Amino acid sequence: METQNAQLDRIFRALADTTRRDIVQRTIRGEQSVSALAADYDMSFAAVQKHVAVLEAAELIVKRADGRERLVRANPATIARVRELMTRYEALWRARIDRLDAFLAEPERLPEKQQDPEN
Repeated sequence: METQNAQLDRIFRALADTTRRDIVQRTIRGEQSVSALAADYDMSFAAVQKHVAVLEAAELIVKRADGRERLVRANPATIARVRELMTRYEALWRARIDRLDAFLAEPERLPEKQQDPEN
């Protein structure tokens, strides 16, 4: 469980950064070289490489060598795990909100002044 939590921590730390989220989105659409990714950001190539390394450590992307280039693609298995986790959180919170709505809708829960406006 601790290993799984550590992996989730790496994933969410990686996704906390706008540039890294953008890299994941771009690599979901298709494999790209690190050079092509770097060309679209106002930062050094080395900085983009560091972002790629964080995403790779979180297993959100996979990097492979093709000659002198390094190609990056999204890792659908990890992205699916994140989606499943977020879906469970959404269901949990929707159920809690539904219970709260039902609780608040019960007339006996309202103060007496609000139940009978004539008094």
